[in-house]
Amino acid sequence: MNRRDLLTGAAATALATRAAQAADLPWLSSQLPDGTRAEAGLATLPGKRPLIRLADRPPNYETQVQAFQDAITPNDQFFIRYHLAKIPDRAALQDWSLAIGGDAAGKPVTLTLDDLAALPQTEVVAVCQCSGNRRGLFQPHVPGVQWGYGAMGCATWRGPRLRDVLATAGVGPETTEVWLNGADGPVMQATPDFRKSLPLAKAMADETIIATRMNDAPLPLENGFPARVVVPGWTSTYWMKHITQIDLSSKPLANFWMQKAYRVPAGMFPVELPFATQNDPATWPITEIVVNAVIAEPVDGDHVTRSGFTVRGVAWDRGHGIRRVEVSLDAGATWRNALLGRDFGPFAFRTFSFATGGLMAGSCAVMARAVSNTGETQAATLKFNPAGYHNNVPQQAMVTVV
Repeated sequence: MNRRDLLTGAAATALATRAAQAADLPWLSSQLPDGTRAEAGLATLPGKRPLIRLADRPPNYETQVQAFQDAITPNDQFFIRYHLAKIPDRAALQDWSLAIGGDAAGKPVTLTLDDLAALPQTEVVAVCQCSGNRRGLFQPHVPGVQWGYGAMGCATWRGPRLRDVLATAGVGPETTEVWLNGADGPVMQATPDFRKSLPLAKAMADETIIATRMNDAPLPLENGFPARVVVPGWTSTYWMKHITQIDLSSKPLANFWMQKAYRVPAGMFPVELPFATQNDPATWPITEIVVNAVIAEPVDGDHVTRSGFTVRGVAWDRGHGIRRVEVSLDAGATWRNALLGRDFGPFAFRTFSFATGGLMAGSCAVMARAVSNTGETQAATLKFNPAGYHNNVPQQAMVTVV
């Protein structure tokens, strides 16, 4: 059975169960567009637990929000995001290699998995988050995959630092950008290949690696097997899956995915490491993650008892770490500090919990908001942008106390 058959089978399963799920969808945000709620369904791909199927071709599958009670997202619950539908299977990747060249490289080289394994290895715990996470919650709605809360995950990634990989080809002094390309590609020739670039400073940073392992296991196929770029603190558009080509370049990458897509109004969001070669007066490429939090328990629509319940979830930011998380039980009128869990590092999820104590019967609007160690706080109101990026307005879960 090939990959297309597997995805088609998953779609058929989702179609068969959709009617039964329509009456009770605790895994799907009630704020998503009606069309998305009507079409989305749970589906199980090989090696994965049920994910929220938003599209098959290319495959886009979201993690259920209940999974975010732990800092580390298991591989079998990790979301899947592709832009192009021509995706290699494991057989096509058996002879995988990584070509490194470009006009600023000292000498082109080709590396194997064994070559990567021979380089010094490092681990980083980091959030991989789609730029469009929560796009489906924008008001008014914007085009694109209508993600809810689960286009993200946090894992322990292991592999050589990207700078050590680049050093095998020689990083010339004229290098300004590092261009990335993966094994997935377009079905139609007119569709632009998905290629991205990084500024040299981020490519050479301590935390940026080429991961060959994820949570102490080989990368799942849909999450980039056999190797992917990991760019902690930046949205996952730069985390190139199935990486096959890296070019050291003296010029900015001029293509659709850098100059037209994945851009936000200039200056709308905070940026600490400007991507100067890709900025223009009107728009900047989306890069650094903004501070955020998600409630994994309870979920919207839950019924809870008057004896109380525990609010659980995770918070994260661009790499400074989380100072505190506050929880509100009255739609943001008052806030109280939650208890933070173990610190897995500045780029990781930080769990939080809050015991409500006894409650009066009726409706309860549960909210959570995070503050980073630099004082960056979630936005009180949505910063609207046409692509639906960086939605970090505090989430609200309506529950009924009985």
